[in-house]
Amino acid sequence: MQVRSALVRGGIAVLAAAAATMVGAPAALADDGAARGRVIEATSTTGYRVNLDHGDPYAKLFDFKLSDGKSLKLYCVQISVHMRTDVDMVERPWNKYPDASSPFTKNSDKINWVLHHGYPGVKLDAIEAALGKQGVKVHDGLSPQEAITATQAAVWHFSDGVNLDLKKPLKEDNPAEANADVAALYSYLVGDLNKGIGEQPKPTLNIAGPKAEGKAGTKIGPFEVATSGDVTSLTTELPEGVKVTDADGKELKAADVKDGSKLFVDVPAGTKPGNGSFSLKASGELDTGRLFVAENYARQPAQSLIVADSEKTQVTAKAAASWTEAGAPATSPAPTTPAGGAPSGGGELANTGVDAAVPFGIGGLLLGGGALMLLLNRRRSRA
Repeated sequence: MQVRSALVRGGIAVLAAAAATMVGAPAALADDGAARGRVIEATSTTGYRVNLDHGDPYAKLFDFKLSDGKSLKLYCVQISVHMRTDVDMVERPWNKYPDASSPFTKNSDKINWVLHHGYPGVKLDAIEAALGKQGVKVHDGLSPQEAITATQAAVWHFSDGVNLDLKKPLKEDNPAEANADVAALYSYLVGDLNKGIGEQPKPTLNIAGPKAEGKAGTKIGPFEVATSGDVTSLTTELPEGVKVTDADGKELKAADVKDGSKLFVDVPAGTKPGNGSFSLKASGELDTGRLFVAENYARQPAQSLIVADSEKTQVTAKAAASWTEAGAPATSPAPTTPAGGAPSGGGELANTGVDAAVPFGIGGLLLGGGALMLLLNRRRSRA
């Protein structure tokens, strides 16, 4: 009986393990792939110390290094929390700001406008020209320190509900010209012209092809392009004579491909059965206004930060086609592949992130457990 009990317990344990695997697998696979990085304070640029109606902090433009090695410039959007360099900061959408009661929630569009019209998102001479159109002249040109101070103070105005003292914006003894320039730029950035700019989408690229197979002597397609960026590259892996064209048979270059373009793989008559592919690359601005929040904010609070400048980013997509000789049976369609994704065309099933082998493995375990229970019951009936 002890042996049987042990076997029963073993069978139950196997089934429990199978159930745990089935429930736990998706969580183990979960990864939002968000950008992450850390503040590099040693190379950050300090502006002036400012007079706010709630404190007198230094304005600072932070250097930020992403885990992939790229660098960004960021401002603070959480004045009451200390900045940290020893924790990972992870990109989050605006609606995931860690303090739901903060003015940031209702003013995020206005903060983004500040970033798109302030420094360093806009060069100093362009900011001076914008102020000139408002009848404001700066003294001996706008300095980076003045521009950083005014831009950060304007961000704090909307993110934390604080106001700059326009009569004496700089806390320490500084030239009257510097005070005037900071006050002028701050007033411009928080003034009536600021109508807000919404959260900007990341560049995307996708190639969709409902028909990815055909016969020699035809144009296979169309493969429709959907992108929010600019196509910068079109490369092919096709046999000699096979080309990527438009519907009229004109061979295409990268400059010809836009959002909504329809591409074809033109296979001349007499081409031997085969297959090939083509790839597109598109670039776009990964815009200012990206929010970075401490990875474990509840346990390790750190000052939330927002990107003050834009960077170029690139996305890729690939499509494939196959063909037979004229009159021969068609082969199964080749899939098309969106940027960073699994094959999406030609009847392929979408990859949901769960290994297809898992259900079969669980089924085997369940079947094995059932067989074990059946064997034990038979032995009991004979005993």
